Amino acid sequence: MTREFTTDRNDTIDYTAHARTDQQDKAGRGRHTEGYENLEPVFAELAALDPGDPRRPRLRAEILRECLPLAEHIARRFAGRGESFDDLHQVARVGLVLAVDRYEVARGSAFVAFAVPTVMGEVRRYFRDSTWSLRVPRRLKEIQQLIGPATERLSHRTGRMPTAREIAEELGLEVGAVTQALVAANAYRTKSIDAVTREDDSSFAPIAETVGADEPCYGLVEQAITVRPLLAELPKRDRQVLIMRYFETKTQTQIADRLGVSQMQVSRILSRTLRDLRARADGTRRAASRAA
Repeated sequence: MTREFTTDRNDTIDYTAHARTDQQDKAGRGRHTEGYENLEPVFAELAALDPGDPRRPRLRAEILRECLPLAEHIARRFAGRGESFDDLHQVARVGLVLAVDRYEVARGSAFVAFAVPTVMGEVRRYFRDSTWSLRVPRRLKEIQQLIGPATERLSHRTGRMPTAREIAEELGLEVGAVTQALVAANAYRTKSIDAVTREDDSSFAPIAETVGADEPCYGLVEQAITVRPLLAELPKRDRQVLIMRYFETKTQTQIADRLGVSQMQVSRILSRTLRDLRARADGTRRAASRAA
């Protein structure tokens, strides 16, 4: 009799065929050579033992040893999704231990029918909780896992990539939730700024060299630091004219009326003062460069 367990929309595993392969590999090696379906009597024997019985650990270890290929098989079903097989295999074995410890033979169900969803649930939890580079709300992670199968179904049905609205209708969700989940998928894997990216057909450069730009305000800060002491050394009227023109945004005519001079005189004061400040600032920067 073939037992086929549907793991999710994309994963279907024939565990009887797998058990037959295991049987051939373990022929003559263990007491259960007919597949996972014959483990129930061993579980019954385990359940009948007292918690302190010294035979209990040995029997539990024997069951786990018999079922290790099941964990490996499930781990391989999740391989190729960005995580190393060794990590997935380890998580699947943890799920197998949980399945063995939680299985109740008195309920009458086959162990493999209980173990498969338990192990796969542990692997899925690992993908959901431990593999994201950035923290994303659990709800968005769950929606993101549904988007892939829904996109595949819609693509087969329409012959093109579906829109976010079509995916939302397929899943019975709001468009905003699907959009957020699609954006959140970018947080699954991050790239190092030291990673090399291709600029054109012939050159490669680290990502750090392709993002960002020089901050112009840094130059303004340096200029302000240079000019501040020079402004303090100006004659009072020249400094007053600069403040009214560039800090109070007054026109030359308004400045002339306030100082009681002509607009032409104000223009000359501004031109002379700015020319002198520029020359003195350039001299200060050259002196600082020579000292460095």
